[in-house]
Amino acid sequence: MSPVTREQQLLLRQILGWRAVASIAWSILLLPLCTAAFISISTIDLFHPVQWITSSFNDLYTSYVIFCLLLMSVVVLVISIFNVEFHAVVPSVSCSRLALISKVIHPQQVIHSVVHAVMGMLVAWCAAVMTKGKFLFLSVPCTASESSADDVPYMCLNEYHLFLLLLGAFMGYSYSLRYLVHNMNYLPFPIIQQYKYLRFRRSLPLLAKQSCAESLYMVRNFCAAYYFFGYIPKAWIITTMNLHTDSKLHPLDTVAGLLDLSLLYHSWLCGVFLLITWYIAWLLFRIYSTEAHHFPVQPTFTEETDQCLPKILNSNPPPILKFLALQDLMFLSQYSFVRRQEVFSLSQPGGHPHNWTAVSRECLNLLNNLTLKLIAHQEATATNGRLNQPSMGDLRKVPDTPGAAAEEHSLQTPRAGILPRAHMPSLVKSSLLPLKTSPVTDLGSNLGSPFTPSPLSRRAGMLELSSPWHGSVQSPHIMRRGPKLWTSYSDLQWTGSFQEPLPMIAVAKVTNETAQLSSVYLWLQSKKEQIKSFLSKRVLIMYFFSKHPEASIQALFSDTQMHIWALEGLSHLVAASFTEDKYGVVQTTLPSILNTLLTLQEVVDKHFKLPHVSSKPPRTSGNLADTSYKTLRFALRASLKTAIYRITTKFGEHLNAVQVSMEHSKRLQQFLEFKE
Repeated sequence: MSPVTREQQLLLRQILGWRAVASIAWSILLLPLCTAAFISISTIDLFHPVQWITSSFNDLYTSYVIFCLLLMSVVVLVISIFNVEFHAVVPSVSCSRLALISKVIHPQQVIHSVVHAVMGMLVAWCAAVMTKGKFLFLSVPCTASESSADDVPYMCLNEYHLFLLLLGAFMGYSYSLRYLVHNMNYLPFPIIQQYKYLRFRRSLPLLAKQSCAESLYMVRNFCAAYYFFGYIPKAWIITTMNLHTDSKLHPLDTVAGLLDLSLLYHSWLCGVFLLITWYIAWLLFRIYSTEAHHFPVQPTFTEETDQCLPKILNSNPPPILKFLALQDLMFLSQYSFVRRQEVFSLSQPGGHPHNWTAVSRECLNLLNNLTLKLIAHQEATATNGRLNQPSMGDLRKVPDTPGAAAEEHSLQTPRAGILPRAHMPSLVKSSLLPLKTSPVTDLGSNLGSPFTPSPLSRRAGMLELSSPWHGSVQSPHIMRRGPKLWTSYSDLQWTGSFQEPLPMIAVAKVTNETAQLSSVYLWLQSKKEQIKSFLSKRVLIMYFFSKHPEASIQALFSDTQMHIWALEGLSHLVAASFTEDKYGVVQTTLPSILNTLLTLQEVVDKHFKLPHVSSKPPRTSGNLADTSYKTLRFALRASLKTAIYRITTKFGEHLNAVQVSMEHSKRLQQFLEFKE
């Protein structure tokens, strides 16, 4: 694919830029409401309600509250910028504990955590200032017993204020870790489109509930940490600022000091205030950024070509732009008759279905890539994640002839486009190997060519479709070669044009090199297996390096949302073409579409029969962090079967006239009879 163009960058800024600005503006506008609620609850007085309400309203107009609002606006702006910069439409799933640790210590994540800790400390300072009382200042005059004889009081450390500041930093860092571990940067697109206000209002109760619960847990964890390590920052502050310790007050790094109910209540309230303001900014950005966007199918002006749906689908735009385009394709195929006519239309002049070709090609490429990825995963699972190494005899066997040596060398050399024939499903064989059976080759129906090289392709018994050895080769000396501008002596020897045998020196040289390579290869493999067996017996090492099967499966299907949209859009367009396609542009690609869908369906069915693969979706957690990516494989299976049924029920018996393989024909008949 082509790189991201300047026009696509401008389009991304145009689409995502104003959405981010709108979410930030609403987050800042909601700050006074959150601040008023915080001040009212922090100074609650049920025995004097009128005085409580009056004093709360009076505090809203004071200078220090206005300054705190301005400072909180800056904090929300910084938090929103990090939300925009760290967003992702494909979740990052850590398959092992070591992978998770590497993500935590990544430089970007370290910056993210440090900035959030500093922002949390600023929010805690604002909360302490607005709470007033004993939390207002960091240093306070000492009691009379601590003062000197000349009645000039010493300044003592106000540990309550320090406690809130450290609590804010701790909560900011905990929020950053939770943001990473729970994939809170993941933007889940809603299945049903709703108004932004309705989505926000529906999430508010859960947001408040989760903020209260998380604040309680964070205060508990911080109290435990402060009990053991609280003396370190306290001693540093006292030494740096030349303060004293008030001996008449209980230090907070003791059990008696931490059991202060007023301290615990205001600490919990400070955490709730911090989490609610940050979660509101995060929630608003997620709502705005996942709103549907309509891309034009055909450009009105020449300058708008790069902003059209077919152009974006067939280029390499930013991920969120690609997801929005596929989502728009799904909505277009279901609800917009006018835009579907634009997809089925022919270009003028020329009469070519460029729009349909571009849309169908990208959808088929996405589905074919998913098929290849699942086949590779199934191969790795079938071999228990290890490659079948050649036997000792095969490696030590020295070829008798130069042709045999060349053949052995060609089989041992990893090449692109190799896949074991024996491990392919039946439908995959029929659709991947006979490359000439599909009438349309430019839309991704032939899956033989897209196969990418993998470690599994180095096993013995592989077939390379583009290899000169593919087919019936009667002699190992015969090789099909392309035309050359010159002919060398070795070329004449291999092609048989010059019937003179190789000198014995060359044969001995090839034999010695092969033997040396075999011995080195055997030694490296034996050392590798020894290291593996040694490390596998160490429990601590396996604790960090072992991969969780469920996490590996989730990572495999992490980007399946765009494949589901491609399925939905393609199947709806094919079904609508039965009555709306005036020029028959869809009929030319119908065989390749059916081949791709049926092949993918068999591969998906085979995946669910693998060991360690659950047949039931896991329970979704009732929190703000979206976990729908954990069930994408089940949604893919349901969408795939629905897409095939959508086509078969619309076309009916007309599909019997479509040229497909025998296996595909039998599978289609099962769908036509509703037996699948």
